[in-house]
Order: sequence, then structure tokens, then C-alpha cells
Amino acid sequence: MILNTGARTDTDQYYTEWLLRRFAEGYVLSRNPLFPNKITRYELTPDKVDCVIFCSKNYAPILPRLHEITDRFHTYFYYTITAYGRDVEPGVPSIEDNIQTLRKLSEIVGRQRIAWRYDPILLTEKYTVSYHLETFARMAKALAPYIDRCIFSFVEMYKKVEVNMPEIILLSKTDKKALAQGLGLIGDKYGIYIQTCGTNGDYTRYGIHPSGCTMLDILGRANDIVFKTRKHKGMRQGCHCIENRDIGAYDTCPNGCKYCYANKNLCKAMENFRNHDPASPLLLGYVRPGDTIIQGVQKSFR
Repeated sequence: MILNTGARTDTDQYYTEWLLRRFAEGYVLSRNPLFPNKITRYELTPDKVDCVIFCSKNYAPILPRLHEITDRFHTYFYYTITAYGRDVEPGVPSIEDNIQTLRKLSEIVGRQRIAWRYDPILLTEKYTVSYHLETFARMAKALAPYIDRCIFSFVEMYKKVEVNMPEIILLSKTDKKALAQGLGLIGDKYGIYIQTCGTNGDYTRYGIHPSGCTMLDILGRANDIVFKTRKHKGMRQGCHCIENRDIGAYDTCPNGCKYCYANKNLCKAMENFRNHDPASPLLLGYVRPGDTIIQGVQKSFR
């Protein structure tokens, strides 16, 4: 089983103690977001988890104790660093601070286990195509020696994104072409493997590789292990990743990113964060009367 710790919330930045405790105790409970009375239990042991995936916008809080997980498990890290400031990502450290943190992470786990995520790409009057390309070039120069690849995507215009960011300018085909071409040229200049995420668009003519950021071959090469040949069904429309299981919870991330897909309401997310108990096997709340706990299927891909 591939375990994902950060698709629904930033556990590494805000729930470090809980995450480390779950691995120390050897299991975790995950509430089904569609059927709230159903809870799945996953065993967090090396014989049950093929690889642990981390996704964060700030690894600084977990770095001092990250070895408690990396010493025992195969791992891969996605580090999101974008061009936006606190007007769009109020809870995220500065670009400079995150570059320094990524370098420290790379020293600990090795560059082959780190993917830099530059996503989602969105446009406003401030964040123009040229702004993105200029900022991306500066970041690429600094990050190239410390990463395995760079992954980007174009913003998905969900209803809540339209509400939270009315200033967004819709990306045209011309915009996407200019961005893909520019990113491809910058990647080539600094020797960075660049690919898309969650899109079926073909940008290979610009040196951009197709989607599929969580592929068994990527995880296998990073950890020097061999996986079975399996079809990657994807996790959503346009996704070509291997199936994985997330242990987080929606509406729990205090980062406050205006384009966030995982939070419906920032006030609710902040309330949930304040009510979080690091000792609970659930990220949010406790097992309630009437809840049903089932043992998760943890078939190995190895």
C-alpha cells in the first residue's frame, strides 16, 4: 500500500506531533469524508506500507524528527513552493525560507526523493505569465541541485475557487502554451525534469513530460526497490498516479490558501485545528458511538 500523509491537509506543518505519534504507535484511523460514520484502520508498519508519501508547503516543523519515519520506511516528498505571496498563501513561509528548508530536507533524505511542486498556476493582474516565468527561473536555479523533478499544474476552477478568488483571470490556451514553453526552456537550462500533474494536455513539444507524479517507477527508483507492473488508475480526472490512501482530513489546514481545493471554509479549518488532539488516532475528533471501524486493505505493490 502507498500511504499519503498530506493530500487533504498539511500534516507536516501543522500536525507533526500527531503524525509522528501515529507511526510510533503503529496504526492510524481515517474517517471516510463521504460516509462520516465509517472509519478505516491502517497498520503503519514497514511490512504493510510500501512507501510513505509526504506533501507539504513547509517541512521545517518536522525536520528535526523526520528520521523517526525515514529510518524505517521508504519515502517520497512533494514540496510545494509557488510564486505567490501572503495575499494568496497567508500561512506559507516566504520563497527564500522554503528554499532553505528544501535544501535541508534534501540533505536528510536525498534529492532523488524530492519533487518540487509549482502548482497550481493561476493568473491575476499581479501574477502574470511573465511574473510566473521570472520567479520560476529564479527558483529553478536555486533548487535544481536538490530535487528529483518539478511538477506543475494549471488551476482547477472549482466553484469554491471562483468564490474565494474572484480576481483570477481564466487561463487561455495561449497562456498555457506560453507558460509550458517557458517552463520547459527553464527546465532545460537548469537540467530539471519537468512534468504536469492532473492534466491530459500534451506539452511534450516544449520538453514537458506527461502527468503521473506518483508512479511506481518513480517511487521505486527513489528507494531502490522493485514494484510489480500495475496499471495506474489515477485518483481523479486527468490523474495517472498509482492509487494511494490518505490519512488526513478535509477542512483542517490553516494555511488559508485562497485557491485551496481541500478547505471549504477557512474558519471551520481553523476551528478544527484548535480542537485537534495529537493523542487521538484520528486527525480530527474521536471515535464516536455508532462509528464502524473496518480494517483497510493493504495489498503490497512490491
